[in-house]
Amino acid sequence: MRRLLLALPFALLPLAVAHAVDEHDHDHEHGSLGAHEHGVGRLNAALDGQTLELELESPAMNLVGFEHAATSDADKAKVAAARAQLEKPLALFNLPAAAGCKVVSQELESPLFGDKPDADDHDDEEANKDGHEHHHDHSEIHAHYQFSCATPGALKTLDLANIFNTFPATQKVQVQLISASGQQGTEVTSKAPALKF
Repeated sequence: MRRLLLALPFALLPLAVAHAVDEHDHDHEHGSLGAHEHGVGRLNAALDGQTLELELESPAMNLVGFEHAATSDADKAKVAAARAQLEKPLALFNLPAAAGCKVVSQELESPLFGDKPDADDHDDEEANKDGHEHHHDHSEIHAHYQFSCATPGALKTLDLANIFNTFPATQKVQVQLISASGQQGTEVTSKAPALKF
């Protein structure tokens, strides 16, 4: 019995370590490099009763092909196109129609979207406070969605195929999933884009 209990924390260790690197090394210029890996996104998914929450974090490189501020018309068009795709989460996450999910709220955040015009002033002093300030050399895009699903029992799988199709530079997504059947950490790829709730 003891051996089983010990096995679980180690199974989750790689994700925990990646998370620790992400949170604690922001005061080093390149400290978050381990967690900020091109081609790799992160998705936290939680299903609680009829509420489904999805939180997608990805290097901007995966979604728009660059990480600098968009100055040219072509770059601005790419950012606008990516944002438009992210604003259609029901299509992006391919939620089954039978589940009857409706978007309750969605938030998109990225330096590329111009969400934080004052980030330059506070970058140095705030970086150490909360560990979540964005460095300009590592632009991330964060998308947070909340859905209300009339028939959550119909959510048997989460299919991320459309994320890989829409953003082909994304090669894999590290998923942390919490549902009635417990917590699981897994990786999905374009070849195997679905996971079971």
